Amino acid sequence: MKRARVAYAGAIHEAVEKDGRLQLNDGRMVEEQEVVWLPPVEPRTVFALGLNYADHAAELAFKAPEEPLVFLKGPNTFIGHRAETRRPADVEYMHYECELAVVIGRPARNVKREEAYDYVSGYTVANDYAIRDYLENYYRPNLRVKNRDTCTPIGPWFVDAEDIKDPMNLTLKTYVNGEVTQEGNTKDMVFDIPYLIEYLSSFMTLNEGDIILTGTPKGSVDTKVGDEVITEVEGIGRLVNTIAGDDTFSIRSSSKEEASKLTT
Repeated sequence: MKRARVAYAGAIHEAVEKDGRLQLNDGRMVEEQEVVWLPPVEPRTVFALGLNYADHAAELAFKAPEEPLVFLKGPNTFIGHRAETRRPADVEYMHYECELAVVIGRPARNVKREEAYDYVSGYTVANDYAIRDYLENYYRPNLRVKNRDTCTPIGPWFVDAEDIKDPMNLTLKTYVNGEVTQEGNTKDMVFDIPYLIEYLSSFMTLNEGDIILTGTPKGSVDTKVGDEVITEVEGIGRLVNTIAGDDTFSIRSSSKEEASKLTT
């Protein structure tokens, strides 16, 4: 089943896909364009993998790591389907990263790889943007690259684990303004999902709602203000996002400040 979280008519709703529309948890049927899409899962601890596809490492002139290169992401980074991601005016190279996101369903500690999928509740799609200008050294990515507000669209759907027969054989694609610019398959991960769950749970407890972003294949392309970027994972969904400039966000900030003045 495909599940979503949306805002509609002043409230937040759980929703499911039904005949190309959304059925809210109160039974109402609405169109996809009528709602504000939220991340389908409220992220807790989020683990992101760097260089987890050998072809992507090669295109960046790195070797594939011998141990998972893992970093953490804050909740401020996540936005929903059809939202806007900010591209700072002073950067030269900002690219998307289409990723399969694995959602943990129950506490996991010292899990063996053959039991790893028992701890997965489902999957969603993530687009973990990176600004290459901000990279500082080999131990990458640093905070400014991967923990900026709005830099990680996620969704639109949370898909139950039981509905994905083989998560290690899913096609990933990215489209920029309708053109395919990235294509890969989860079977090409350096460290697969069971390995990552075994590895992470060997030294810390994974909890319900934790998310593992499993990395991206080759095909990173610079994006510009106004670009529509669609990241797609086979069987999971198509996540739509638009690149916006500083002026868009400055206008919103000014509007909020003026509204605040009127209420004080």
